[in-house]
Amino acid sequence: MAVSVGLEQEDGPGDLASPACAMPAAMVLDGGPTRAEILQWRKSERERLIGERLAVGPALRRQHGERIAATLDALLPQLEGIVVSLYWPFRGEPDLRDWAEDVCRRGGRCVLPVVIAKATPLVFRAWRPGDALTRGVWNIPIPVEGEELHPDIVIAPLVGFDRLGYRLGYGGGFFDRTLAALAPRPRAIGVGYGLAAMATIHPLAHDIGMNAIVTEDGLVWGSL
Repeated sequence: MAVSVGLEQEDGPGDLASPACAMPAAMVLDGGPTRAEILQWRKSERERLIGERLAVGPALRRQHGERIAATLDALLPQLEGIVVSLYWPFRGEPDLRDWAEDVCRRGGRCVLPVVIAKATPLVFRAWRPGDALTRGVWNIPIPVEGEELHPDIVIAPLVGFDRLGYRLGYGGGFFDRTLAALAPRPRAIGVGYGLAAMATIHPLAHDIGMNAIVTEDGLVWGSL
């Protein structure tokens, strides 16, 4: 389960990020903050939220992950033949690896996103618990081999989320780009903790909202 991150360069974890559009950095957005100001604000908010997430004890994070998995079960009662993209837990993200086993037992197919190159969409490689893994970008495990599949559902870890269903990611440049490129577009479910709630992420033109957002408190935004 490899990590999925935001679309544009926002000083994410590594040099694989790239600008998503030609909007000048100094452009004022509808009389509000400039694009450059928004990106700087996102960077500081990202650091704050990841720090708060890591401060939560492992036992409580595990409980939150179990509650998130239960909500996903309720949202996705029928998984026979459905391709679900998951992720490998990174920096305190909800751990859904046990739920991945349930997906496979219920007739679904799991895939993990794989970074291929800078400024390109992710690909999704088939994976089952127990399959061989290697280290990908940021040392996140990815399948050594596996058929490339088009996901029907993308489970996307988030750093923050807002009341309009927009997701704050790591700023590395892949997640929104991937959703924008996939046709048909998968249903996207953002998962994270309640502490990640924000009034707004100040969405930009490239940001793609989630279909639903799930925390330990259940379905907190959207529907499927």
